Amino acid sequence: MKVIRFAQLGWLVFVAVALLFSVGSAAAQQTHQLQQTIQPHHNFTMSLQEVIETAHSQSPSAILARHNFIVNYWQFRTYKAQFLPSLNLQGSLGNYNRSLVSLQDAQTGEIGYLENNTLSNSLGLSIDQNIPFTGGSVSVITSLNRLDQFSPTDKITYNSQPVRITLSQPINAYNSLKWEKKIEPKKFELAKRNYLNTMEEITVTAVTYFFDLLLAQRRVEIARESHRNTGQLYNIARQRFEIGSITRDELQQLELKLLNDSLTIGDNQLSEKTAMQRLRNFLGYNESVEIQLQQPPQNPNITLDFNEVMNMVYLNSPDNLKNEINSLTAQEAIAQAKANSGLKASLYAQFGLNQVGDDLGVAYKSPLDQEILGLSLSLPIMDWGLGRGKVKVAKSQAQVVESQIEQAENQLRENITLQVLRFNQQGGQCNVSQKADQVGQSRYATTKERFLNGTIGVTELNNAQTEMDNAQLRYLQDLSNYWIYYYNIQKATLFNFITNEKVDANFEELTNE
Repeated sequence: MKVIRFAQLGWLVFVAVALLFSVGSAAAQQTHQLQQTIQPHHNFTMSLQEVIETAHSQSPSAILARHNFIVNYWQFRTYKAQFLPSLNLQGSLGNYNRSLVSLQDAQTGEIGYLENNTLSNSLGLSIDQNIPFTGGSVSVITSLNRLDQFSPTDKITYNSQPVRITLSQPINAYNSLKWEKKIEPKKFELAKRNYLNTMEEITVTAVTYFFDLLLAQRRVEIARESHRNTGQLYNIARQRFEIGSITRDELQQLELKLLNDSLTIGDNQLSEKTAMQRLRNFLGYNESVEIQLQQPPQNPNITLDFNEVMNMVYLNSPDNLKNEINSLTAQEAIAQAKANSGLKASLYAQFGLNQVGDDLGVAYKSPLDQEILGLSLSLPIMDWGLGRGKVKVAKSQAQVVESQIEQAENQLRENITLQVLRFNQQGGQCNVSQKADQVGQSRYATTKERFLNGTIGVTELNNAQTEMDNAQLRYLQDLSNYWIYYYNIQKATLFNFITNEKVDANFEELTNE
């Protein structure tokens, strides 16, 4: 009986283990399927233009550039709002005051204290407008005050101002609105150019990463093709060695090359994975994406003129506009220093209607005129040269800025000259290296055929293959340099010399306006 129970217990344990194993296998399979669903594997074949467009639309750098532009856009909108009339509501509600107030007798000079127990409420509505040309401001105001007095008498008083017009006008003062009107539109234009410049910088980076990966992929292909060809030739060479038509040294040369090709494949695959990861991260893809690149067609046959390129730099470059803003800012600092060092005056004028009454109707009945006019003056008599010194400092700083601008322009001309020379020369380099690539492939085919016929040895065959491989890689490298040089010039000029049109963007779409 105990044996039967032990057998039954063993059977139950076996069934439980089997169920756990099956459940675990099913869970593991579901987890694997879920992982595949969450992160499917994608293979993309992309051209150079598609890589550039993807970088512009979804790369983290492009997203950051768009947000930076939106910040500048709203700063410009804030600046423009200063020149529009604003409607403002002011109020003071429920101001209760119970205290002792000191009062001085006009006849005796004796100071006494009187109990104050009041509740005040006020409400006002104003339309305010800045005057950019003069730096002043004008306001139209309507307001109503109510005072509830609880002691020593119980009384309600209304004080109304149906309309009040005020003018505040600085005279011979620094006018910040005037200078903002000159500088802020240029700053917003600079923000647009900086955005376009950043997008072109993204283009240059995308082109660089594109050719890095393309060269890495081509090196892997060349190494695999070389390994495959060498393996076939090694098998043929072994047969020829057995009949004595080639030497052991030649056979070992092919064997050594076969081994080196295997090592080269591994090294190039590692470089390919590194370049792939760099491009994926830049484009905003994850590790599930595999990108296969298409070799760009032959470069367009264009030659750039230095004077035309420089004209586009002066018209479109953010650097040139930045120099203008720096110059204006320096002139603004001089104007501010001069205004703060001399006579400062301010005119204040007010006209309105005013009335007081015990009830609301009386407070608005037959209002009385209210006029205020005043002029305030401030003139430093002796400041020990403080104001004059600030003007001198501002002028010196302006001269420094002008010198820096001149130096930057000279440096810019030098850089553009070098870039144009490199680009024009690189077009010829590409044509030559492309021809060398074609000749190298043709020469290798001929050399391989002669090796199979037994007319040449292994050394000549290896040399022909090495030269063919180097020619292919040299052409791709020259093509890479060509496009990097071109897009650097397009970045500096914000002009597309291939389509002959200005680089631009839909800024309204960026700001959702």
